[in-house]
Amino acid sequence: MTEKRTRFAHLGRPSPDIGTPVNPPIVRASTLLFDRSEDLYRTDITSYGRHGTNVHGALRELFIELEGGESSQIYPSGVMACVQPVLSFVKPGDHVLLTDSAYGPTRYFSQTFLKQMGVEMELYDPRIGGDIDGLIRDNTSVILLESPGSLTFEIQDIPAICKAARDRGVVSIVDNSWSAGLTCNPLALGADISTHSATKYFGGHGDLLLGAAICASSAHGEKLSQTAKQLGVASSPDDAYQVLRGFRSVVTRFEQQARTAETIARWLSSHDQILDVLHPALESHPDHALWARDFSGGGGLFSVVMSPRSTVDVNRFIDALKLFGVGFSYGGYESLAIHCDPQLKRRFGEPFAGPIVRFACGLEDERDLISDIEQALASGS
Repeated sequence: MTEKRTRFAHLGRPSPDIGTPVNPPIVRASTLLFDRSEDLYRTDITSYGRHGTNVHGALRELFIELEGGESSQIYPSGVMACVQPVLSFVKPGDHVLLTDSAYGPTRYFSQTFLKQMGVEMELYDPRIGGDIDGLIRDNTSVILLESPGSLTFEIQDIPAICKAARDRGVVSIVDNSWSAGLTCNPLALGADISTHSATKYFGGHGDLLLGAAICASSAHGEKLSQTAKQLGVASSPDDAYQVLRGFRSVVTRFEQQARTAETIARWLSSHDQILDVLHPALESHPDHALWARDFSGGGGLFSVVMSPRSTVDVNRFIDALKLFGVGFSYGGYESLAIHCDPQLKRRFGEPFAGPIVRFACGLEDERDLISDIEQALASGS
């Protein structure tokens, strides 16, 4: 990670001259002018602002560096980065496999939009591993993974699943937002495409939306690029600039958030009001060995299973927190907490014995965050 810290500080910057800014300037443009009419229809250059500016180009370079891919595509939100790559590889009559632990909007897209397209979506057990081969059909076009899973943090056997996909000519797409690409590299583990909600760690301040997909092959990258052009995808140069700037410090911020999350998770694992802590870095996690094999570190997000209590009491506990805001997302400087049960729709695995609360750790001091949770638990909620 130290090498990435150094590279992220220097890549995507203008060549120094007299008074050169450290980052490329923001260019706001729709129309791009050419001095020769014959250049207007060239395919090797950017001909219109919707296709990106210098800032987008610099940002794509950094995402390629992040995971060692061949190409990358920028999207105006993390949700679009998760779902639009699917559209590049499916057609009516196809079959798509989606992990049961997937991000809620990805699940909803697969159950509604894909269905309207005539594409069948099938949920699978996130812990299926290489046995997923038994679910792949002749018309299966895409397998969607997310490791760890949203809310419940199952670790998937990415190498085994992606090998089964590759052997059958199926495209594998991994939502890699939890690790920010800093502690897990799905492309190196055999995935075709790794996606990110850059809104989170790379934005880092809860004030922008952006997404990215990194492809292991240029052929897949070209398909994503063409789909984005056909659907009119465009992202703000101002948001792209802020994510580019966020890359400069993301490693430092991520490392602190990951340390904080693990420290709090370990503290909560011995609390009498907590039945289980869903953090793969803990030895008690059922997928810890798999996580230790494929990940070099943790992330700033985890969940806990509280002892049985009513929804009113869960919400009372969350409302009693003073340093944790109540809101979606993660990866920003501010810590957040949400009650997961209203959106928990898992079909595989045993039901949880109590309500689930998810914590997203920000940049506050870990001791202050622990004290905050302690007082909220002690408040009788």
